[in-house]
Amino acid sequence: MPRIFGFYQLNRRTKLAIVAVLAALLVTSSVVYVQAYHKLKPIYQIETDKKAVALTFDISWGNNTPAPVIDILKENNIKCTFFLSGPWVKQYPEIPKRIKAEGHEIASHGYRHINLSKLSKSEIKDEIMKAHNNIKEVTGVNAKLIRTPNGDYNDQVIAAAHEINYEVIQWSVDSLDWMNPGVATITERVSKKVHPGAIILMHASDTCKQTVEALPGVIKELKDQGYEFKTVSELSKLNAKK
Repeated sequence: MPRIFGFYQLNRRTKLAIVAVLAALLVTSSVVYVQAYHKLKPIYQIETDKKAVALTFDISWGNNTPAPVIDILKENNIKCTFFLSGPWVKQYPEIPKRIKAEGHEIASHGYRHINLSKLSKSEIKDEIMKAHNNIKEVTGVNAKLIRTPNGDYNDQVIAAAHEINYEVIQWSVDSLDWMNPGVATITERVSKKVHPGAIILMHASDTCKQTVEALPGVIKELKDQGYEFKTVSELSKLNAKK
C-alpha cells in the first residue's frame, strides 16, 4: 500500500508555517470581501428627530388595488411616493396620471422585475432608463428615485443608478403586506416598527390582497402616534445631518 503524505506527518515548524499562511489568506480575503461589497448603500431611512415618515407603495401588477389606495390617501389628505414599474405604467396609463394629478411623488420600480445585481452596469442603466422613459412618456415626470425590483442591489447597481442621476431607495419598515399575513398583522407591524424618518414599504399591486383593508388602520395608528406623512423627497429634506 502506498504511503500517504498528509498534514499530520509534517514536522511542527512546517505545520505552524502552513497554518500561518492559511490564516493570513483568510484575513486578507475577508478584508477584500468587506472592501469589495457594501461600500455603496441605498437610502433606508432619513436621519431626523422629527416625527415624520414616508409612506411608499410599489406597483407592478394589476389595476384593481391602486384606485382604492389612492382614494384612502385622498380621504386622509396624505401624499405618498409611488414606485412604478415601467411596463405597468404603459399598460395602465390612467392610474399613474391620476397619481401625479393628486400630488403624489412618482418614482421608478424598474423595468423587468429581475435582480439588477445579476446584470452588467450598462444593462442596469438600460433597465432603469427604459422605465424612466415610460414614466416620462405617460406622466411627464423625470423620476429621480428608484426602488429596485425585489429590493436587490450591489455596489454596481448603486453606482450605475448614481451615474444616471438616480437615488436608490429601500425601506426601514416593511409592512409585509406583500405576504398577505392578515390585516391586523400589517397594521401592528407598521405601528410597532415605525420611527422618525422611517420609509415604510407597502404595495398597491393586485397580488397584495389585504393592503386596502389595512391602510386606514395603518394611517390611524401613525396619526395617533403623532406622525406626519411626507413623500420621500420631502422627508429627505429633514435630514438632521444636513
